[in-house]
Amino acid sequence: MADEGRADNPETESFTPEFVDDEDTGTQSWVPDFSDSDDTGAQSAVEAPSHGPSRRTDGPATADEDSATESAGMPAPPVTVPGRYVYVKWWKLLLVILAVWLVATEVGLGLLYWWYHSADQTAALFMVLVYVVACVVGAVMLAMVQGRPLVSALSIAMMSAPFASAAAAAPLYCYYHCARMGHCLLGVIPY
Repeated sequence: MADEGRADNPETESFTPEFVDDEDTGTQSWVPDFSDSDDTGAQSAVEAPSHGPSRRTDGPATADEDSATESAGMPAPPVTVPGRYVYVKWWKLLLVILAVWLVATEVGLGLLYWWYHSADQTAALFMVLVYVVACVVGAVMLAMVQGRPLVSALSIAMMSAPFASAAAAAPLYCYYHCARMGHCLLGVIPY
């Protein structure tokens, strides 16, 4: 019975391609040539620049040609500039983290206030999600900057900003909870 169904409906059979070497599809296979007939020997990657005056016999040299040959042999200058710090002093890191955490504290308190006092909490929760994603993506983007240690410190502070928001909102949430329950230690720690 199973064979009858396949004969009546051939679309249900699994497709298996057939590769035939006799068939000309119009493509040719490419085989690399590794013969040593065109070998010119060892070549240096960059020619060493000559420090003496260049003597050309084929005509006057232009300034563009000279600068092109000089720049081809010279290595690229370093990215780090002498006199610039490649690390952040501890007090600058602390100031950057505190500055970002102060802003994150305000955001956390505002989001908790909005969440607690709204009838439909969906929009407030969505904004919390947007805030956390924005902090994480912003921190990762800032971490990609090279050679700027202060920007790296800012990325660390941005990554920890949701923690600062939650730490600031926790006592306010406990206060709201204790206002309803009535039995709390110091008015903010429920037991």
